[in-house]
Amino acid sequence: LWSTRTGRPTATLTGHISGVVAVAFSPDGTTLATASIDGTARLWDARTGHPTATLTGHTDLVNAVAFSPNGTTLATTSNDGTARLWPAIPPPSRQIDMICDAVGRSLAEQEWSHYVPGQPYERICLPH
Repeated sequence: LWSTRTGRPTATLTGHISGVVAVAFSPDGTTLATASIDGTARLWDARTGHPTATLTGHTDLVNAVAFSPNGTTLATTSNDGTARLWPAIPPPSRQIDMICDAVGRSLAEQEWSHYVPGQPYERICLPH
């Protein structure tokens, strides 16, 4: 990733085991999707360059990635003759913001255990 302001690199995305043939930013600019000859697509946190998901299922190289206009779905196409639709997974920090915005408060312990099973309870929403 390169800064358009400075022309300097901001992050190097590593993880694919073969060449990357396509990239796409989510509409909000927080997630980058990559398509690779290794048969996978990957999602990355565009701010940090850290991987957030590896999408497997195609049996040949993935040659294109595209987000839906609202950013909730990612489409991939492959030389295996298929197209796949994937729910876009926002980075964890964005997931927390979305939960807090939707609920308007931290989850209660019972809600937490239902929606975030196996994780210790914590208050995640800061008061506005």
